[in-house]
Amino acid sequence: MDETLIKRMTMERLVRPYLVIAALAALFALTPERGTCMERKPVQLPQPRIESGVSLERALKERRSVREYRSAPLTLAETGQLLWAAQGITSRGGFRTAPSAGALYPLEVYLVAGEVEGLPAGVYRYRPAGHLLEQVDAGDRRHLLCDAALGQRWVRTAPAVIVIAAVYSRTTEKYSTRGTRYVHLDAGCAAENVYLQATALSLGTVLVGAFGDGDVQKALSLPRDEEPLCIMPVGRR
Repeated sequence: MDETLIKRMTMERLVRPYLVIAALAALFALTPERGTCMERKPVQLPQPRIESGVSLERALKERRSVREYRSAPLTLAETGQLLWAAQGITSRGGFRTAPSAGALYPLEVYLVAGEVEGLPAGVYRYRPAGHLLEQVDAGDRRHLLCDAALGQRWVRTAPAVIVIAAVYSRTTEKYSTRGTRYVHLDAGCAAENVYLQATALSLGTVLVGAFGDGDVQKALSLPRDEEPLCIMPVGRR
């Protein structure tokens, strides 16, 4: 056999494995990781309204925990209004609808969308700055969240579910162990805001606290430093 041909064949055998590795690396680089939203455009929510025909006093009087919902989707405007009520920005200084110890804002608010008009089913993180939704995962996760909440069916049957989580370190770095209590106070204030806003929109919600923390984190692909504090399914009464 020609010596030049032998050298060429030997070189091809040596190079081939590296070509395969390079091709696989390029393939994985083009495949988006689960839970990332780098190629998904944020969803701009409708501008929240600051006036309505329902007084604060009336909303307080009519607020109730509602676990049964009509089979009807929420609008994107209603959904955005609820999220704004939870953690929306209300001043140029960055202050929000709910108070926070030291204005440190440890809460992260998620939307588990199943039946929201104009919004594909999936898990979304609410971004107060800009009043935006960023998709974390695609697909209806209500059934997984229901399983994590010990089978409470209203978590599955509601058209949308709001989940409030917290990064404790944002507050405990300043207030030490006392900061844990402050984070819980923050979450309670945000949850009551959602209750009252839902009432003003003729919607119903309920505060769910019975769930497996790790199961909720897994179902929603939450970062390790974010701990779920409460689940609030929302739907039409």
